Parts: sequence; C-alpha cells; structure tokens
Amino acid sequence: MLAPQPPDPPIVEIRGQSVMLDMDLAAAYGVPTKVLNQAVTRNCGRFPEDFRFVLTAKEVDGLRSQTVTSKKGRGGRRYLPWAFTEHGALMAATVLNSPRAVEMSVFVIRAFVRLRAYARGHAEIAKRLDALERRVTDHDDDLGEMFKALRALLAPSPSSAREIGFAKK
Repeated sequence: MLAPQPPDPPIVEIRGQSVMLDMDLAAAYGVPTKVLNQAVTRNCGRFPEDFRFVLTAKEVDGLRSQTVTSKKGRGGRRYLPWAFTEHGALMAATVLNSPRAVEMSVFVIRAFVRLRAYARGHAEIAKRLDALERRVTDHDDDLGEMFKALRALLAPSPSSAREIGFAKK
C-alpha cells in the first residue's frame, strides 16, 4: 500500500516569480529547514541567483500578514528565509538525502525521460506526415497531368476537322 502523499506545499509569488519558501520546501522533502539550508549552503555552486534568493524584511512582513507565522520576538527565525524558484526546488532535491527528496529526484528524472520520449514520438509522427504529404502532392501532380492529357484527347482538334460535302466555287 502506498504511503499517503503530503499536501502540495504552498507556492507564493514574490518579485514576479513563483517560489517556495525554505521552510515549506524543507517540509515537502521531509527535513528540518536548518538541514535544507545547510545542504544548500554546502552546495552553493548549484544554486545561482535565478534558483534562490533571500527575502527582504519588507517581503517577510508582507508574507507574515498573509500567512500564520510567528511574530518577531516570539521565537521563530533568526535569519531571513530563502525563496526557491522551480529550478532551485528541484536542485534542492539533489543535495538532500531524505527518502522524500530522493523520491522526488527520481520522479523528476523519469518525467524528463518520458517528456523526451513523447517529443521524439511527435517528431516521428511529423516526419511521417511530411512524407505522406509529399507522396500525396506528387500523386496530385501526376493526376493533374493525366487529366490534362485526357482532356486534350477528348477535345476536337481544329486542324483535323474537314467539312463534309461539296465545296462552292
């Protein structure tokens, strides 16, 4: 029997990008936020600026008013959270060693393999359609020439038509 899947983690829009916050991504991968951030820091070369960025204090305050998070001075975080883009979230799965993160890495790889096979299948179909179109077009040209020849045979030729009867002088 399959284990129940956790609910989809929240995706928020910040700076015009759809991102997941480090705490939500860590929960999705079944690790503490601290473990996620340590793994990312140890592998910072795998996370360019377009994969993750640190939120500003103003962005955090804006999120705090939208979601239920602890207020300043009452526990919670000492550092500003990281926001991971789609690519960063996938890369995080490769640097974590939790069973869920490994499962996600395998899932993503398999999805790309299926996508490539799907694209290859479409390329093969497109190639066959092109060949069929050329064949039909060639037949259309051949049929057009055949009808033209038949019409020429059926049309009376003006030079061979002689009048029948007596000629007047």
